[in-house]
Amino acid sequence: MRRRLYFVLPDVKSAQAIHDELLLAKIEERHIHVLARSDMELGDLPEASLLQRSDLVHGAQLGAIVGAFAGVLLGSLAVMMGYIVAGLEVWSVGSITVGGALIGLFASTMVAVNIPNTRLEAFWAKIEQGHLLMMVDVPVEQVETLSDKVKQHHPEADVRDVDPTIPAFP
Repeated sequence: MRRRLYFVLPDVKSAQAIHDELLLAKIEERHIHVLARSDMELGDLPEASLLQRSDLVHGAQLGAIVGAFAGVLLGSLAVMMGYIVAGLEVWSVGSITVGGALIGLFASTMVAVNIPNTRLEAFWAKIEQGHLLMMVDVPVEQVETLSDKVKQHHPEADVRDVDPTIPAFP
């Protein structure tokens, strides 16, 4: 089980130093993500992927739920109006529900890919000012140790938050 730590950093140099210390603490690079303004050069820091930058996961979940609900309503309406062949009502409503979920999933992910991640809403102002956001996924037992180590060695780092759960596809 992992938790996500958030660090707001003033510049690339301090982000690079913390990145190196995390690697020495045996945190794999695939668990470190850095988010900055698009005009900032990050060097060899691991840049946040589309899943971390956008609201893709939340949009997909919401779209699938709304689409499935719309499918159930549409299928039930079709059964009540007699548009479904007798004996195939359950199969038809189930198929329409799955189809609605898939259409909702597709449509909402197309929209959500362009929406900034709502989990990071508290950090966008700092990012726009030129700061960097470092997201680190660490094992639960290392959360306190790594937070204290970063606070101690890098007073310029603002240790902001610990996410209780990591998104499904970090």
